[in-house]
Amino acid sequence: MTLTSDAALRREMVETCRQMNATGLNQGTSGNLSLRCDDGILITPTSLAYERMQPEDLVVLNPDGTSNGSRRPSSEWRFHRDILAARPDVSVVLHCHSIHATALATQMRPIPAFHYMVAVAGGPTVRCARYATFGTQELSEAALEALEDRTACLLGHHGLIALGSSFAAALARAVEIETLAHMYLAALTLGEPPVLPDDEIERVRQKMAALSYAAAD
Repeated sequence: MTLTSDAALRREMVETCRQMNATGLNQGTSGNLSLRCDDGILITPTSLAYERMQPEDLVVLNPDGTSNGSRRPSSEWRFHRDILAARPDVSVVLHCHSIHATALATQMRPIPAFHYMVAVAGGPTVRCARYATFGTQELSEAALEALEDRTACLLGHHGLIALGSSFAAALARAVEIETLAHMYLAALTLGEPPVLPDDEIERVRQKMAALSYAAAD
């Protein structure tokens, strides 16, 4: 049995998608999710609401962009394919249009180290990628740039990408980044907050790794 045909894995992926909506990370059919497998990439289909999605609706994506199955892959399949190809350290790519992270992305505004939990993104900032049209190779390239040495980024005028070694880790990281975005927007009402130095964020990152924080895999 191949990993992309594993029934339990497919059920877990659908359940993670539904959790994305339940946690408020997503609305309607926005967002998408993918998993690297030995025999390809398993990715959510395009234009299908998560509450209607079934395990058999998930699409097997090949490296050349062709797919197997009755449904078409997410329109954002290019950045899923390219991120997983470039990042052997991660297995899951989660993309969502969460409200507060997207609000910052519409201003092309990264999240600075105003709070130590910014370390869950792998560095002293959550970068914001330059804008490119959804579903294009240009967007994929912009995402790869913003994700260099990072495990999350904002997409300019678009949304959020979070990476992880598992569905649970990617989801936890996305929830944490959305929470940070919410807090940062609140802090901005009092003025631009001071930021922690880079070496402190690196200490926090290493401590999180040692303690196996769910969102810092």
